Amino acid sequence: MKKIYITTPLYYVNAFPHIGHAYTQIICDAITRFKKQAGYDTFFMTGTDEHGEKIEKAAMEAGFKNGDEKNFVDTIVPRFKKTWEKLDIEYDYFMRTTDEAHENTVREVLRILYEKGKIYKKVYKGWFCTPCEAFWSESQASDNLCPDCKRNLERLDEENYFFKISEYQDTLKKHIKDNPSFILPEIRRNEVLGFLDNNRLQDLCISRPKSRMSWGIELPFDKNFVTYVWFDALINYISGAGFLGDRKKFDELWPADSHVIGKDILRHHAVYWPIMLMAIGVALPKHILTHGWWVIAGEKMSKSKGNIVDPITMIDKYGVDAFRYFLLSAVEFGYDGTFSEELFIEKYNADLANDLGNLVNRTLTMMEKYFGGVVPALPDTAYEEKDMKSDAEGMQVQLATVFAEGNSQATLGIIWEKWVKKANKYIEESAPWKLAKENDKKLKEVMYNLIQILALVALFLYPFMPKTSRNIWKQLGMESDISGIRFSDDSEKSISARGRVPAWGLVPAGAKISKSNPLFPRIISK
Repeated sequence: MKKIYITTPLYYVNAFPHIGHAYTQIICDAITRFKKQAGYDTFFMTGTDEHGEKIEKAAMEAGFKNGDEKNFVDTIVPRFKKTWEKLDIEYDYFMRTTDEAHENTVREVLRILYEKGKIYKKVYKGWFCTPCEAFWSESQASDNLCPDCKRNLERLDEENYFFKISEYQDTLKKHIKDNPSFILPEIRRNEVLGFLDNNRLQDLCISRPKSRMSWGIELPFDKNFVTYVWFDALINYISGAGFLGDRKKFDELWPADSHVIGKDILRHHAVYWPIMLMAIGVALPKHILTHGWWVIAGEKMSKSKGNIVDPITMIDKYGVDAFRYFLLSAVEFGYDGTFSEELFIEKYNADLANDLGNLVNRTLTMMEKYFGGVVPALPDTAYEEKDMKSDAEGMQVQLATVFAEGNSQATLGIIWEKWVKKANKYIEESAPWKLAKENDKKLKEVMYNLIQILALVALFLYPFMPKTSRNIWKQLGMESDISGIRFSDDSEKSISARGRVPAWGLVPAGAKISKSNPLFPRIISK
């Protein structure tokens, strides 16, 4: 069976990772864990983009001499890896564009295109934005400002190599129209189609002369030029999959199932990258999942504005799963999200402290109080759990349908409404404290049901909040590793952990719970 291949973009190492990078990583990590639960073999790749004029400039500003750019990026890459570790990101491969295998693949792709006559040399006259690493025509930048970042543009009048992307415009449009899920969500698909309908593609400049910028991969057919950083970086998706050196691996992984990106690099991934693949005769990725920006006080975060949110600071202050939950639940995938510490605390207290944390704490407290912490057997006369069992068996299918387009907000919303909030309501309506006082036999049924609900909540939340799920699982007395539980068959309806386990009744009668400290103590705002 083909592996599920999921990628993040490669992050520029001219600055440290911020909340936008973190969001992309967390989405990819959640998708990967979710697919594993469904029984798929997965390959999750991330990494860093280390060539180009911005890196060369950043290296010099940091005190490194020309030619020492590699030493500079070597000081930055560990910060990215540390951040991903703190975010509990389980990637399979970390790609660097300075890796020898990647550089060789870039040269091979350039060679193929050059021999096919898809690359030619001419004088480029136009504008270039160094921060965005983007070329702009006279009509696109009539005010001498970058259409994307609004910074001043640099005028270029120099000889360079060009890739004939203009030949593929109609072919690309047809592919997008014939494959509605190629670019998701729909708002981003429409954006790309609108661009292609209203603009004639200009051939892409794919080189920089060494006389002006030497930090890059040398063109295999002209030693006086290096490769344009975006052309270089996009090839990582096939170089990391073994395009040049490991064809067996490549055949297992390609086409990629999901490229997860931010909307600011949509054109590179939805226009340039598909055309590059078409030109070398390689299949296109299945999905390009495009998320929005995180904004503060209505402005996109940027280093120059000084409004960057450091993920490590938030994790150290509030915990990794609280941070993951906020990013995954606070915005619909594809749209911009607003971040502030006040909004974070408000959502933390409402969803995590009041709803989830309260559910776990009072359920386990009652289990200790009424049954000495030992899960009771379900009475033969009990019938009430049948509806819950039915809901549990269909839950994975429903979640998979909603999460197919990366919409973690809606997916977590279902878990909260159908299980977390419903379970809290079940406690209020069944009132175990009254049943215990009246010595009602129904108490066993209610507490058994609540324990099974907690097990399912832990299971369903695992892709999104893995540490919290493991914590709940352990408190329920479960000795197995929750990460090993699989929805075993193709319809994703039944659950197995190295064998089949029924969806309802995951915690066996007689299990000894091990209640610990509250999961999410309420935050008292100053």
